[in-house]
Order: sequence, then C-alpha cells, then structure tokens
Amino acid sequence: MSTDALPSLAGAPWFQAPALQAVLAALNGDGIETRLVGGAVRNALMGLPVGEIDLATTAVPDEVVRRAAAAGLKTVPTGIAHGTVTVLSAGVPFEVTSLREDVETDGRHAVVRFGTDWARDAARRDFTFNALYADAHGQVFDPVGGLPDLRARQVRFIGDPDTRIREDHLRILRLFRFHAAYGSGPLDPPALAAAIRLRAGLDRLSRERIRAELVKLLVAPGAAATLVTMSEAGLLGRILGGVADGRGFARLVELEQALDLTPDPMRRLGVLAVRIGEDAERLRARLRLSNAEFARLEALSGAPAVRADLDARVARALIYGIGAPAFLDRLLIACARRGGDPSALAQMAMAWVPPDSPFTATDFMARGLRPGPALGAALAQAKAAWIAADFPTDAAQIAALADAAACDR
Repeated sequence: MSTDALPSLAGAPWFQAPALQAVLAALNGDGIETRLVGGAVRNALMGLPVGEIDLATTAVPDEVVRRAAAAGLKTVPTGIAHGTVTVLSAGVPFEVTSLREDVETDGRHAVVRFGTDWARDAARRDFTFNALYADAHGQVFDPVGGLPDLRARQVRFIGDPDTRIREDHLRILRLFRFHAAYGSGPLDPPALAAAIRLRAGLDRLSRERIRAELVKLLVAPGAAATLVTMSEAGLLGRILGGVADGRGFARLVELEQALDLTPDPMRRLGVLAVRIGEDAERLRARLRLSNAEFARLEALSGAPAVRADLDARVARALIYGIGAPAFLDRLLIACARRGGDPSALAQMAMAWVPPDSPFTATDFMARGLRPGPALGAALAQAKAAWIAADFPTDAAQIAALADAAACDR
C-alpha cells in the first residue's frame, strides 16, 4: 500500500502537544528515527481518546538517554534490559523502546536483540492494529496490514497465532480483552482456535499479570459477550477456578449503563464469580487481589440481598451502617441476579448524605451519667433509636431519645 493511501495524524491537537513534540525533536535526526506506535495510533484512528503515548526508536537505550539529557529531559530506566526508557517531558511520561526482535522466549519472558528494521519490530508485536506507527510528521505506517483489521474491528494476530501465543501466553487474555474493547462480531476463528489449543499455558503465568488483563477486560464495552465466548471455550472457568454467572454479569452491565455508572471491575467480578465466602478466598489467591478488593468481595458473599422494593427508611439505615458504595454493590448485584429496578434506591444512595450523630458524651454527662460503660451504652442506645426513627433533626425529638437512653441506665 502506498503512503498516499495511508492516513495522517498531523492535525490532531494531542499530536501537536509541546511535550510530545519535544521528545520527538530530541530523539530524531542524524540517522535516528522515532515513531509513535501502538495504542495511541490505534485509538486516534478509531476516533477514541488517546491516553499514554508509546514511542519506538532506532536508537539503542543508551543513545535515548544521551539525547534526552542533551535536550534537558529526564529519563527513567523502566525496562532498559528490554530496551525501554521512560522520557519525561513537561511532566508527561513517554515510554521509548528500541526496535527489537525476539531471539528466544519461553512463553513468559523474551530475550531480545535491538535493531533498526521496522518490519521486524512490527512482526514481533501481538495484533495487527497494535503494529501501526506514525512518524514525527504524523504519517501513519502499516507494515502488517493493521488498517483493514482496524476498520473491520477485527482483532487478528500478526502471522501465525500459535507462534504469537507461544511467545507470551498472556496474549490469550489480551486477545479477549482487545476484542471486548475494540472488536465487533465474532472473534477471529484462527485466533480463537489457537487460544483454545494453547490454554494450558495460562497456568504458567503470574497471577498478577492475569489479574491486570482480567480487570481491563471486565470493564470493556463488549465484556459480556466476550466472557460468554471465553466460558464456552473453557477458558473463563480455568481463570476463575469456578462457575461464572454470565447472565448476571450481562444484566449488571445493563443496570450500570441505565444508571450512568462508571463500570466497576470489582462489582462486576463479584456478580460474575462470588456467591459464598470461599469464592472470594479463591479469587484472592488466583488473582492476587489486594486486601481492600478481597474485603469488598467477601462483604458480598454472606450479606443479605438488598431488594429493589426495600423501604426507603430501611435503606437509609443500611446505607448509614455500611456506606453507599457497599449498598450499591449489594443492590445492583441482587437486581442483576433476581430482577427488579434499582433506580430509585440507587439514586437515593448516591444523593443522600448521611448525617452525623447528634449525640455526644457531654449530653449524657449532663443527664447525670459518668464516663464509663453506662455512658457508652447510653450513647449507643440513643444512636440506634435515632437511626430507627429515620434520623430526625428536631431538637425536642433528639432530646427525648437521649432522655430515654439515660433513664435506662
């Protein structure tokens, strides 16, 4: 394909940003070329937001560091053994990786050799639309036919799918994650067949790498349909170690969209795979969840469901006790699994600001109680009665609750 038929990114505001242009200016010239590669190019051509910008260069890492320093830019050797240096420009990080090809790989780690051949650098990448480059003028280069796949929203491995997966078995999960994020229609049949054939390689990956990919997949636009495909292929159960609730997951996605909620990976993981405490424990081990993530999933496992028809007064008391985020988790997951419209309670949970308790120790000391267990019990009793009364603000009603609690001591 001639360069005349290829698009350009030159007019994009993000491409003209001074931070990016400063890095390109520092790293280009005297026989060295640096191009944008991967996600930034892909997303720009798809009309999607551009986040992190990765660069590929014919310069070896030491030369990248030297040139950046000469231009007054700071560098961080984030992965220098594999050719990656992070260059900071106006506080913005850019990962700059020397062109390379895999010399040896065991499915998890690769030994690489640096070079200057753009075609060989492209050939070692995973998917065709991730091997699109743009030079310092914004001209797009497509050495492996990624543009047709991008237009078709087809996630296709570069070259032989089995070879790409054997180089790094995480690419099985990346196949599904990228399909959920950018794909349309069914998965590429050769890619899916290779993922199924080589699925045992997932067992060799670190739990942290699997978690990182799964979390991104769970919040992708096409997650629900993609998870069904993974389950039918025998891959999802292998990752989760249990049976997945695909129907509940799909319904939760619909509820989040109806309520204009940001997709939440832990809530989605909860509806997909957590019903009892053992499920949360298993996921913590298999995915190396943080303590906070585990606590959130564990809280879902034995908690009473929050029905959509729950009385608003009871709902406010529950929100006060467990917090709005946990309340929303229970409500949405219960409605995803059992039906019901959570809109009214969800809107209340997001809008209502729980008040502070109106009672202090001084109130009960003024009623003749001394500091100690009796005073603490009176405080707790008055607060419980105040919650049960739906958080009254009337001073006389609050005083009556305090009087009653003090008299019981």
